[in-house]
Amino acid sequence: MTSIDTFGSRATLDVDGAAYEYYRLSAVPGLERLPYSLKVLAENLLRTEDGANVTAEHVRALASWDPTAEPDTEIQFTPARVVMQDFTGVPCIVDLATMREAVAELGGDPAVINPLAPAEMVIDHSVQIDSFGLPSSLERNKEREYERNAERYQFLRWGQGALDNFRVVPPGTGIVHQVNIEFLARTVFTRAEERDGARVTVAYPDTCVGTDSHTTMVNGLGVLGWGVGGIEAEAAMLGQPVSMLIPRVVGFRLTGQIPAAATATDVVLTITQMLREHGVVGKIVEFYGEGVGAVPLANRATIGNMSPEFGSTAAMFPIDGVTLDYLRLTGRPEESIALVEAYAKAQGMWHDPSREPVYSEYLELDLATVVPSIAGPKRPQDRIELSRAKEAFREALPAYAPEGHKPTEAALADGTTAELDHGRVVIASITSCTNTSNPSVMVAAGLLARNAVARGLRSKPWVKTSTAPGSQVVTDYYAKAGLWPALDALGFNVVGYGCATCIGNSGPLPEEVSAAVNEADLAVVSVLSGNRNFEGRINPDVKMNYLASPPLVIAYALAGTMDFDFATEPLGQDPQGEDVFLADIWPDPAEVQATIDATIDRQMYERDYADVFAGDERWRGLDTPGGQTFAWDPGSTYVRKAPFFEGLTMELTPVADIEGARVLALLGDSVTTDHISPAGAIKADSPAGRYLSEHGVARADFNSYGSRRGNHEVMIRGTFANIRLRNQLLDGVEGGYTRNFLTGQTESIFDASQAYQAAGVPLVVLGGKEYGSGSSRDWAAKGTALLGVKAVIAESFERIHRSNLIGMGVVPLQFPAGQSAASLGLDGAESFSITGLTALNDGVTPRTVEVRAERADGRATTFEALVRIDTPGEADYFRNGGILQYVLRSLARG
Repeated sequence: MTSIDTFGSRATLDVDGAAYEYYRLSAVPGLERLPYSLKVLAENLLRTEDGANVTAEHVRALASWDPTAEPDTEIQFTPARVVMQDFTGVPCIVDLATMREAVAELGGDPAVINPLAPAEMVIDHSVQIDSFGLPSSLERNKEREYERNAERYQFLRWGQGALDNFRVVPPGTGIVHQVNIEFLARTVFTRAEERDGARVTVAYPDTCVGTDSHTTMVNGLGVLGWGVGGIEAEAAMLGQPVSMLIPRVVGFRLTGQIPAAATATDVVLTITQMLREHGVVGKIVEFYGEGVGAVPLANRATIGNMSPEFGSTAAMFPIDGVTLDYLRLTGRPEESIALVEAYAKAQGMWHDPSREPVYSEYLELDLATVVPSIAGPKRPQDRIELSRAKEAFREALPAYAPEGHKPTEAALADGTTAELDHGRVVIASITSCTNTSNPSVMVAAGLLARNAVARGLRSKPWVKTSTAPGSQVVTDYYAKAGLWPALDALGFNVVGYGCATCIGNSGPLPEEVSAAVNEADLAVVSVLSGNRNFEGRINPDVKMNYLASPPLVIAYALAGTMDFDFATEPLGQDPQGEDVFLADIWPDPAEVQATIDATIDRQMYERDYADVFAGDERWRGLDTPGGQTFAWDPGSTYVRKAPFFEGLTMELTPVADIEGARVLALLGDSVTTDHISPAGAIKADSPAGRYLSEHGVARADFNSYGSRRGNHEVMIRGTFANIRLRNQLLDGVEGGYTRNFLTGQTESIFDASQAYQAAGVPLVVLGGKEYGSGSSRDWAAKGTALLGVKAVIAESFERIHRSNLIGMGVVPLQFPAGQSAASLGLDGAESFSITGLTALNDGVTPRTVEVRAERADGRATTFEALVRIDTPGEADYFRNGGILQYVLRSLARG
């Protein structure tokens, strides 16, 4: 669609003899003073101005942006492309396949259900670590991955053939965010358009939304993008702009240099702690200052990756010479690099360290003050200086460990015995795009492994060790540097190219270790170079999880316990009987950089990404269904037709107030989407496990919740099924259980929800602060809706989950400022009525609604809850019963 261009901003940019059409920010006074990220949004509005969804007033609102004001102006953002991973991407394609049938039933053309924006999926979430510590582990895990997921992969291959603008990067290639920065991202996008009978090439900033919260990793490359729920991504693919308020932008000034003993991981953990404490939910963080130019691109990507852990919408770095150097290193064409430079300079998007941009808020970090750190045992923002890690572990332990325990002996697979106790590190994994994309920490880990092996050190035998790079380039430079023999000797063999441990696909612990841990109820530990360490996420046997840099992951594998002080305790003795401390084997930063310079080159990237969409023989050999609509298999336990459009008509069902609702779950602070919709292992005695057993699936083939997201029957049963969930309706019980107030009995949350729905009783969930933090997991909202929950009342919401709830027709309500369920005296046994929602039928979004909580004795508590439907666009979605219903009706009307 061509912009109506009220401001006459359309112009021609000449780059080495090639002509590009672009939309000049300089055509609108005021845009030149904006932060980098808002300039990207301004260009987006200029280019998509249609006089309806995007008007000249929207552009003027950005030009007159008041950095001190609270956001209140809605704009429509049209991303250049959509990126997906397979756990969240499979349900997207299931929904699109179902929508094709639904459009036909409404009298429309199924072909209108097609991505209008390029959509690219990287299959990275399915590999599990069944085998580890062996040269054959990579191949064994790949075999099991295809055995478990062949049906899902066949479905994705159907989608690739049936849908336009949809491409799939096959399994075994890498992690979506690393593939994005190394290959998919353009920084400046181009598109061919017809203009007055002539063909022109339009240049504009590369932007994206992704079905994974860590999509923000691409912010390090100067690309504005963030995570959205799968349902929002589907709408974006179908041409629906993303509704948002013009955000506040936090300027984060970087100065100084990282000390020799610290790593990029330590920097990002420090920034995470600072920004969580400051409060940046719903805001964009933008890095600026003289220190930015000294931050390598890989470090920028690591920082951008952790934006969801800060709580921010994005964590942007501007375009500069470092950006161009990275694009060149990773094999981007020279003409594209020249365009990026010329475009950024023409639009005032090139970083000028001497300029002090205008921001809403300001923070500063002197990188020289960063010290070695870890984070844990359950949140990324809980940073601990490495020097007091032992002390901090002991302080945290009582919350996880029973008193009066005794260490236990475990007979290990190698015939030896080992004493297991609280704090034993049972998983040490170099994993996640957060760090495996960063050569500085990966090479440091390899050199530390080399030094450790040279001094005769080995990983402790009870530690499950693994390396799961986010790109095959890592394997190449490790091989070129000669570091694999040492890593293999310590058990850090490659186990797969995917997310693995970071998302909970750590695989089972060795049977003898698992049995000993569970029999003694030990609080054992995982250490990973990932981005999240939420409770129950990494492994069901592991209660405490810590984030650390790759070299520290290896160090903890050598120590074997979190109850360890690296400064005063030796990791072991060398053959001469000399104590070996961590400081003795820590690599010199100069050697790290020299190794990087000698081993990493452009040809590695060009070779590894030359045929990235082709896949191996397993992928190419899959039977691929054809046809414009998918032939659903009624016996499938992986892919089933989505239930969201059953009975849908063109007429809207009026919004109703909520009467007589009961509480399904009363939850505390920092309830994550992992708590709401876990991605990991399915327990045999859970509702989801029983469903699979009843459908003939063997226990060994249950796979994970994440891999079953194409089957709503599994996912409903898995909602609120995290083994570490604490529903305060019950005392001393962990897991997916609740009190059924119809019977007074304790039941699984799924079984209770079915009883409530059969009785016609609506449900609510009560939560605390930061409700729905973590992954952009749309099934956390889909499952909530399908359980019959009509409203979630919390003290505060994380951005993506709040949006997803609205997208599924569940109203997010916020307790009055400073109040909570506890302060209002609510224990969850009350009957809830919510009045005032019907104003939405008149085109009005009420600021508050009245909530009345009535106890069994007739006493009631009444309060005004804030309605967190934040934009008119979100109100339209809610009136339609959800965003997909809104889009479907719009497309069916033509």
